[in-house]
Amino acid sequence: MRIGFIGDIVGRPGRGMVRRFLPQLRESERLDFVVANYENASHGFGLTEKSAHELFRAGIDVMTGGNHTWDKKEIKGLLESLPLLRPANYPDGVPGRGVRIFETGGERLGVVNLMGHFAMPMVDNPFIAANRIVDVLEAEGVRNILIDMHAEATSEKRALLMMLRERVSAIFGTHTHVGTDDLVIDKGCAYVTDVGLTGCRDNVIGMDAKVPIERFLTGLPGRFEVPDRCKGILQMVVVEISEGRAAEAYKIRLYDEGERETVLRARVEA
Repeated sequence: MRIGFIGDIVGRPGRGMVRRFLPQLRESERLDFVVANYENASHGFGLTEKSAHELFRAGIDVMTGGNHTWDKKEIKGLLESLPLLRPANYPDGVPGRGVRIFETGGERLGVVNLMGHFAMPMVDNPFIAANRIVDVLEAEGVRNILIDMHAEATSEKRALLMMLRERVSAIFGTHTHVGTDDLVIDKGCAYVTDVGLTGCRDNVIGMDAKVPIERFLTGLPGRFEVPDRCKGILQMVVVEISEGRAAEAYKIRLYDEGERETVLRARVEA
């Protein structure tokens, strides 16, 4: 099975890049399934129903969340009615779920959404949650398992790989919006610390630069805004999974001018 994973989609520019390029990527990369992170998809903070349907129509199969999952009030109902996940390590009783099993290409795929601890909202331990979730998926015979680890600290993402690399198929990091160059297949698990944003590439993590600069100069708060116009980028990792193990992985960048780069191919570690 071939899976495409898109990192944090940021605002209207990010949705526009997905709408414009994902249909052709599904065809050119022969993708069976597409996962994307939605937590910044609507005005940079959270997800609205309108934006959700726009992204699903573009060809996304399931979307994962993070610390901005709850920024739009309507998300509680959407988590129940649409293929949306929120971090699985929120406490019991929180709306929605953090794990779903899908049928694709005649195989089952478990998609898991986790959130780290450092500089994040108060949640349960993601490592304990991850072990428990993988135990359940394995008991149900699910061999293909993909995790979105939404975390600030690179060490948390890397530690999750070290803990689960022989048990899951892929771990892709989101949240920082800045793509990293450490794509690897380690003991059959595809991993990258951060996929990188899909949205504006000529500002500050997808947001207009004015407020971040003022905050750094003065220490005073301000609301980040997604620019109406900018230079866009779509970043996606493609992974091929066979019998629960990653067989191939590479990263694509697509620019709004239509230019495409395959910027990373996974180094394979024994």
